[in-house]
Amino acid sequence: MPEASAKKRIDFIVAELNRHADLYYNKEAPEISDAEYDSLMRELEALEGDHPELVRPDSPTRRVGAAPLDTFESVPHREPMLSLDNAMNEEELVSFLERTARFLEKSERKGATASFTAEYKFDGVAVSLQYRDGIFVQGLTRGDGEVGENVTANLQTVRSIPLRLTGAPAELEVRGEVLFKRDDFIRLNEERIAAGEPPFANPRNAASGSLRQLDSKITAKRPLSFFAYALLATADGVLPAAHSEQIAFAKDLGFLVSPLRPVCCSTEELVSAYRQALAGRGELPFEVDGLVVKVNETELQRVLGAKERSPRWAIAVKFPPVEENTVLKDIHIQVGRTGALTPVAELEPVQVGGVIVSRATLHNEDEIRRKGIRIGDTVVVRRQGDVIPAVVSFVPGKRTGEEREFVFPKECPVCGTPVIRPPGEAVVRCPNGRCPAKSVQRIIHFASRNALDIEGLGEKMVHRLVDNGLVSDIADLYQLKVESLKDLPQMGQKSAEKLVEALELSKQPLFSKFLFALGIRHVGERTAKVIAQAAPDISSLRQLTEKQLLDLPEIGPEISNSVLDFLASEEEQLLLERLLEAGFTFQKEIRAKSDSPISGKTFVLTGALSVSRDE
Repeated sequence: MPEASAKKRIDFIVAELNRHADLYYNKEAPEISDAEYDSLMRELEALEGDHPELVRPDSPTRRVGAAPLDTFESVPHREPMLSLDNAMNEEELVSFLERTARFLEKSERKGATASFTAEYKFDGVAVSLQYRDGIFVQGLTRGDGEVGENVTANLQTVRSIPLRLTGAPAELEVRGEVLFKRDDFIRLNEERIAAGEPPFANPRNAASGSLRQLDSKITAKRPLSFFAYALLATADGVLPAAHSEQIAFAKDLGFLVSPLRPVCCSTEELVSAYRQALAGRGELPFEVDGLVVKVNETELQRVLGAKERSPRWAIAVKFPPVEENTVLKDIHIQVGRTGALTPVAELEPVQVGGVIVSRATLHNEDEIRRKGIRIGDTVVVRRQGDVIPAVVSFVPGKRTGEEREFVFPKECPVCGTPVIRPPGEAVVRCPNGRCPAKSVQRIIHFASRNALDIEGLGEKMVHRLVDNGLVSDIADLYQLKVESLKDLPQMGQKSAEKLVEALELSKQPLFSKFLFALGIRHVGERTAKVIAQAAPDISSLRQLTEKQLLDLPEIGPEISNSVLDFLASEEEQLLLERLLEAGFTFQKEIRAKSDSPISGKTFVLTGALSVSRDE
């Protein structure tokens, strides 16, 4: 077929297939049979095979997946993907509304009255989609809110994500949630069981794992859906002035959106919407764990602004947690990276809110005594925030007299060192700096996604390395060689090479990530960022005084003492020296000023380079 005729036919088929995909996946109103759709798809594949130069960026053939990647690229978000504060009940929702009104009354918009939208809070994975001139060009995970992973190839396989938009601003970002609908998740697990594969524990974990597949062909086989919940345009882009209108616009562009999205002008209307959503929660085709309430007027959103990690103009109103009864079979002690001994309940497996729960934290010795829980009790298990399992209480009427009280150990169950309980603390700790359990947990934390995110170094791998005598602390990781790794069970040459490469790549982190990864007690991600602004490398960190630490925002005596204790430890200083000798260098965090003349704008650079991209 001549090129001109092929182009015309390809354009027609692409438009038809995308239209029918939208009717099928987003509107549930198919016009043609699966056989007719497949016939058009095969014709398109043949034409594109003959004319690869004519393949369009919105071609549905791109949804089958691309060549596997070695790793995911980290990309900064144009604007941070902030998390939301939570309201755990109707009273806290009302407090949010009152707080919003007070803030507006003291602002430049004194006297302004806000309306609010209420949408389902999807239980999935947050992502952002970038469109340029209507074409989907990039998709990122939320990551830590400031930097996400580039999962474009995987998101291209999600059928409910349009690859081309008509009538959109030249530069548009669409934020939303990737998830499995209930029926799709059930069908996926049935297929896995039939194929001899283990079923996924819950839809959210399955969605997260599907998006992080390095081989997008695997993602393409999983029936994921995407629901849009926010639009962002560049400074020159024009979007409707109300959030409700923006979501309606997103629906017109071809995106799935929350089917519940009333605009409420009073507290009574919002509370009514919350109760309606709660009552119908179990009848929805997808998992939700609450409502997201937002100020509807985007101008008032601007006035309200944001705190460090969350906007003032939105809140997640959580549904009451799901509770179930089960038997507490035993209690064992888990030793954490700081030496904390945490009692963990071993439970008769029970499904709680769609997740099989077999273990739950009991927090500490005092909590066990306060709740009066005994081994053998029938207990009430709750998923806190519909995520973290916890034992709430025991059921008195189920006691038989055969239950046993739990005696907290006087020695570390791993290394045998006598444990200590510092005055004023509820936590019992192992003081042995060389306790194997502490070392394992510290290495796991060091390599975790929110720390140095070392690909291939998960919990199981850390245990294998420690059990085989290859590592005993963090610094040992950087002495690992392919030769010593390849003979480990289920490892091999290629996996060993990938792990060594990932370790090498981890040697140039942001200093705040490195600080958090070290596992200094009381130093979380936010605190690490604050300290890194004042001390951007190890040398300057060592020179920090108590006064300098206490002068930093959000740093109190407890955090200051932890940092100073860490710096005073000969063992920790030796560890830092070994990491520096291994080749660690650190990146500084630089934030663009919000009042910069280029803030909010997107720049596209074109032209040739005088050197290669790698150079």
